[in-house]
Amino acid sequence: MTETSPLGVVIIGRNEGERLRRCLASLRQQRALLVYVDSGSTDGSVVLAQSMGAHVVELDQERPFTAARARNAGLSRLRELAPTAELAQFVDGDCEVATEWIAKAQAALAADPKVAVVCGRRRERSPDASIYNRLCDIEWNTPVGPAEACGGDAMMRMTPLAEVGGYDAELIAGEEPDLCFRLRQRGFSILRIDAEMTLHDAAMHHFGQWWRRTVRSGHAYAEGYTRHRHESGRYWAKEVRSNLIWGGVVPLICLSLFAAAPVLGMVVAAGYPVLAVRVYKSTRSRGFAVRDAALFSVACVVGKLPSCIGQLRYWTKSALGQRSGLIEYKSGS
Repeated sequence: MTETSPLGVVIIGRNEGERLRRCLASLRQQRALLVYVDSGSTDGSVVLAQSMGAHVVELDQERPFTAARARNAGLSRLRELAPTAELAQFVDGDCEVATEWIAKAQAALAADPKVAVVCGRRRERSPDASIYNRLCDIEWNTPVGPAEACGGDAMMRMTPLAEVGGYDAELIAGEEPDLCFRLRQRGFSILRIDAEMTLHDAAMHHFGQWWRRTVRSGHAYAEGYTRHRHESGRYWAKEVRSNLIWGGVVPLICLSLFAAAPVLGMVVAAGYPVLAVRVYKSTRSRGFAVRDAALFSVACVVGKLPSCIGQLRYWTKSALGQRSGLIEYKSGS
């Protein structure tokens, strides 16, 4: 049986537990078709989603899981169930959707046919629970207006999505910027509006989790740059270069100099606080509080190392013909 809702919601998850329950509950009041895509959960997520009215897709475990693959599978099921649906809201299973978000996103898309993707403010549920949660909240506080990319939560037009072939299912990270890049190459635009969108539960309480998440970001930078390096737009070229310099080249120079010329090594190492100050000033200019700008600037500098490691891992495995698996950091619910 098909449905005629103009909007469908694709939720993806893997062992989200109570986070998934909150996600589905936040969507109950919306007049939308719900499709939940599960990536091998063992915590009863499938039964929970079915009991809360969602159509469930269970991904074949013979193929590697990726968020992009899950979203494509949800989009495919959505098209089967509601062939006339014009819009798709993508939501990660660890997020709650704000009450007024759906209506505001629909209005933004209706106002400009060239906008293919609309996103809003994603907030962290417990930003004070750890500095890593707070870093997520700062990271997601992006400028309002035209944007280069969205995150995992966003409302999209179905037609442009079909034109670019949906998400790249092979990407283990960075699939949203990749999709948005391809949409922008086709003349569509991405819009960040001033509206509450989702409440996220990072559940990130340990340095190791933050480190793995940052390694994953480095992997995404390297793979995205490698795939699009011959296209216009210089996709992630600046980020890749910065991570290589500050996370790889400068540390090696410092280590070699500290043994032979300690003073010169300290001069080179002084570049890190200079970089942190630059990031701090830039963050403060966007209206962030002193504490948040300071935390973010330190994290950006320290994060150059794991980001560089992620990039080098990708290139090494790619040269060896190996495929990278998921890089997970999330704690259980």
